[in-house]
Amino acid sequence: MIDMLDALRLIEERRGDAVVLSTMMGNLGWREVSRNQDLDLPIGGAMGKASSVALGLCLARPDRRVIVLDGDGSLLMNLGTLVTVGEQAPENLYHVVLDNGMYAVTGGQPLPNSGGYSFVGLAEAAGYASAFEFDDLEEFATGLDAVMSAPGPVMVCIKTDPAIINTPSWPYPLGTIRFEPVAIKEVARALNQ
Repeated sequence: MIDMLDALRLIEERRGDAVVLSTMMGNLGWREVSRNQDLDLPIGGAMGKASSVALGLCLARPDRRVIVLDGDGSLLMNLGTLVTVGEQAPENLYHVVLDNGMYAVTGGQPLPNSGGYSFVGLAEAAGYASAFEFDDLEEFATGLDAVMSAPGPVMVCIKTDPAIINTPSWPYPLGTIRFEPVAIKEVARALNQ
Protein backbone atom coordinates (compact mmCIF):
# COMPACT_ATOMS: atom_id res chain seq x y z
CA MET A 1 0.00 0.00 0.00
CA ILE A 2 1.09 3.55 -0.75
CA ASP A 3 0.54 6.65 1.35
CA MET A 4 -1.79 8.87 -0.68
CA LEU A 5 0.23 12.06 -0.14
CA ASP A 6 3.45 10.34 -1.20
CA ALA A 7 1.79 9.26 -4.45
CA LEU A 8 0.33 12.72 -5.05
CA ARG A 9 3.70 14.37 -4.46
CA LEU A 10 5.20 12.22 -7.21
CA ILE A 11 2.37 13.17 -9.58
CA GLU A 12 2.88 16.86 -8.76
CA GLU A 13 6.59 16.55 -9.58
CA ARG A 14 5.72 15.31 -13.08
CA ARG A 15 2.51 17.18 -13.85
CA GLY A 16 4.14 19.96 -15.90
CA ASP A 17 1.38 22.28 -17.13
CA ALA A 18 -1.39 19.70 -16.80
CA VAL A 19 -4.81 20.64 -15.47
CA VAL A 20 -5.59 18.49 -12.43
CA LEU A 21 -9.20 17.69 -11.58
CA SER A 22 -9.66 16.12 -8.17
CA THR A 23 -12.59 14.77 -6.25
CA MET A 24 -13.30 13.24 -2.87
CA MET A 25 -10.04 11.83 -1.38
CA GLY A 26 -8.05 13.45 -4.16
CA ASN A 27 -9.32 16.88 -3.13
CA LEU A 28 -8.14 16.37 0.41
CA GLY A 29 -4.63 15.38 -0.57
CA TRP A 30 -4.02 17.39 -3.72
CA ARG A 31 -4.38 20.79 -2.10
CA GLU A 32 -1.56 19.82 0.23
CA VAL A 33 0.91 19.08 -2.56
CA SER A 34 -0.07 21.21 -5.57
CA ARG A 35 2.26 24.01 -6.59
CA ASN A 36 0.06 25.34 -9.40
CA GLN A 37 -3.37 25.97 -7.96
CA ASP A 38 -4.37 28.03 -10.98
CA LEU A 39 -4.54 24.77 -12.94
CA ASP A 40 -6.32 22.76 -10.21
CA LEU A 41 -10.03 22.11 -10.51
CA PRO A 42 -11.54 20.48 -7.40
CA ILE A 43 -14.86 18.79 -8.10
CA GLY A 44 -16.76 18.51 -4.81
CA GLY A 45 -20.23 17.14 -4.23
CA ALA A 46 -20.18 15.26 -7.53
CA MET A 47 -19.12 11.77 -6.53
CA GLY A 48 -18.42 9.82 -9.70
CA LYS A 49 -18.41 12.78 -12.06
CA ALA A 50 -14.81 14.04 -12.05
CA SER A 51 -13.80 11.73 -14.89
CA SER A 52 -16.72 12.97 -16.98
CA VAL A 53 -15.72 16.59 -16.39
CA ALA A 54 -12.11 15.68 -17.23
CA LEU A 55 -13.24 14.04 -20.48
CA GLY A 56 -15.05 17.22 -21.48
CA LEU A 57 -11.97 19.30 -20.75
CA CYS A 58 -9.78 16.86 -22.73
CA LEU A 59 -12.05 17.12 -25.75
CA ALA A 60 -12.23 20.92 -25.50
CA ARG A 61 -8.47 21.30 -25.01
CA PRO A 62 -6.67 18.41 -26.74
CA ASP A 63 -3.46 20.46 -26.50
CA ARG A 64 -3.46 20.22 -22.69
CA ARG A 65 -2.75 17.17 -20.54
CA VAL A 66 -5.51 16.52 -18.00
CA ILE A 67 -5.02 14.45 -14.87
CA VAL A 68 -8.09 13.36 -12.94
CA LEU A 69 -7.63 12.21 -9.33
CA ASP A 70 -10.57 9.92 -8.66
CA GLY A 71 -11.52 7.79 -5.70
CA ASP A 72 -12.32 4.11 -6.04
CA GLY A 73 -15.77 4.57 -4.52
CA SER A 74 -16.33 7.63 -6.65
CA LEU A 75 -15.51 5.78 -9.86
CA LEU A 76 -17.79 2.91 -8.84
CA MET A 77 -20.65 5.43 -8.77
CA ASN A 78 -20.18 6.06 -12.51
CA LEU A 79 -18.48 3.10 -14.18
CA GLY A 80 -20.15 4.04 -17.46
CA THR A 81 -17.66 6.87 -17.81
CA LEU A 82 -14.95 4.29 -18.59
CA VAL A 83 -16.76 3.19 -21.75
CA THR A 84 -17.37 6.79 -22.82
CA VAL A 85 -13.69 7.66 -22.26
CA GLY A 86 -12.69 4.54 -24.18
CA GLU A 87 -14.89 5.50 -27.11
CA GLN A 88 -13.69 9.11 -27.24
CA ALA A 89 -10.05 8.03 -26.67
CA PRO A 90 -8.54 11.35 -25.57
CA GLU A 91 -4.78 10.99 -25.78
CA ASN A 92 -4.35 13.70 -23.12
CA LEU A 93 -6.32 12.02 -20.29
CA TYR A 94 -4.58 10.44 -17.29
CA HIS A 95 -7.15 8.88 -14.96
CA VAL A 96 -5.68 8.20 -11.50
CA VAL A 97 -7.77 6.10 -9.11
CA LEU A 98 -6.83 6.30 -5.44
CA ASP A 99 -7.95 2.83 -4.36
CA ASN A 100 -8.26 2.43 -0.59
CA GLY A 101 -11.12 -0.08 -0.66
CA MET A 102 -13.61 2.13 1.16
CA TYR A 103 -15.79 5.22 1.08
CA ALA A 104 -13.35 7.09 3.33
CA VAL A 105 -14.95 10.52 2.97
CA THR A 106 -18.39 9.30 4.08
CA GLY A 107 -17.32 7.21 7.06
CA GLY A 108 -15.23 4.26 5.94
CA GLN A 109 -17.93 1.98 4.59
CA PRO A 110 -16.38 -0.91 2.63
CA LEU A 111 -16.81 -0.85 -1.12
CA PRO A 112 -19.03 -3.53 -2.61
CA ASN A 113 -16.99 -6.54 -3.73
CA SER A 114 -13.74 -4.71 -2.94
CA GLY A 115 -10.89 -6.77 -4.28
CA GLY A 116 -13.23 -8.69 -6.58
CA TYR A 117 -12.63 -6.46 -9.59
CA SER A 118 -9.77 -4.63 -11.22
CA PHE A 119 -9.97 -0.99 -12.28
CA VAL A 120 -7.11 -1.72 -14.69
CA GLY A 121 -9.07 -4.62 -16.18
CA LEU A 122 -12.24 -2.54 -16.44
CA ALA A 123 -10.36 0.32 -18.13
CA GLU A 124 -8.64 -2.01 -20.60
CA ALA A 125 -11.96 -3.67 -21.46
CA ALA A 126 -13.52 -0.23 -21.95
CA GLY A 127 -10.85 0.82 -24.46
CA TYR A 128 -8.24 2.76 -22.47
CA ALA A 129 -4.95 2.77 -24.39
CA SER A 130 -2.85 1.96 -21.32
CA ALA A 131 -3.48 0.87 -17.75
CA PHE A 132 -1.18 0.53 -14.75
CA GLU A 133 -1.55 -0.55 -11.13
CA PHE A 134 0.82 0.20 -8.27
CA ASP A 135 0.89 -0.89 -4.64
CA ASP A 136 4.53 -0.04 -3.90
CA LEU A 137 5.84 3.53 -3.72
CA GLU A 138 9.25 2.74 -5.20
CA GLU A 139 7.69 0.93 -8.17
CA PHE A 140 5.32 3.85 -8.67
CA ALA A 141 8.20 6.34 -8.55
CA THR A 142 10.20 4.40 -11.13
CA GLY A 143 7.17 3.66 -13.33
CA LEU A 144 5.62 7.11 -13.35
CA ASP A 145 7.68 8.45 -16.26
CA ALA A 146 6.42 5.56 -18.43
CA VAL A 147 2.87 6.27 -17.28
CA MET A 148 3.09 9.98 -18.10
CA SER A 149 4.66 9.36 -21.51
CA ALA A 150 2.04 6.80 -22.57
CA PRO A 151 -0.63 8.09 -24.94
CA GLY A 152 -4.04 8.24 -23.34
CA PRO A 153 -6.44 7.53 -22.20
CA VAL A 154 -4.36 6.09 -19.38
CA MET A 155 -5.71 4.44 -16.22
CA VAL A 156 -3.47 4.45 -13.13
CA CYS A 157 -4.77 2.57 -10.10
CA ILE A 158 -2.81 3.37 -6.94
CA LYS A 159 -3.48 1.09 -3.97
CA THR A 160 -3.43 3.52 -1.04
CA ASP A 161 -3.43 3.10 2.71
CA PRO A 162 -6.96 3.19 4.14
CA ALA A 163 -7.77 6.19 6.29
CA ILE A 164 -11.21 7.43 7.34
CA ILE A 165 -11.86 11.17 7.38
CA ASN A 166 -12.52 12.79 10.79
CA THR A 167 -11.27 9.80 12.78
CA PRO A 168 -8.02 9.21 14.66
CA SER A 169 -6.75 7.24 11.64
CA TRP A 170 -6.98 10.33 9.39
CA PRO A 171 -3.37 11.49 8.86
CA TYR A 172 -3.94 14.49 6.57
CA PRO A 173 -4.82 18.13 7.33
CA LEU A 174 -8.39 19.03 6.37
CA GLY A 175 -7.87 22.72 5.56
CA THR A 176 -10.20 24.38 3.09
CA ILE A 177 -11.05 23.54 -0.49
CA ARG A 178 -11.38 26.13 -3.26
CA PHE A 179 -14.97 26.07 -4.41
CA GLU A 180 -15.80 25.21 -8.01
CA PRO A 181 -16.92 28.67 -9.20
CA VAL A 182 -13.62 30.24 -8.12
CA ALA A 183 -11.55 27.32 -9.41
CA ILE A 184 -13.34 27.28 -12.78
CA LYS A 185 -12.61 30.97 -13.33
CA GLU A 186 -8.97 30.57 -12.32
CA VAL A 187 -8.41 27.53 -14.55
CA ALA A 188 -10.15 29.23 -17.51
CA ARG A 189 -7.94 32.30 -17.03
CA ALA A 190 -4.79 30.15 -16.83
CA LEU A 191 -5.73 28.19 -19.95
CA ASN A 192 -6.37 31.35 -21.94
CA GLN A 193 -3.01 32.98 -21.16
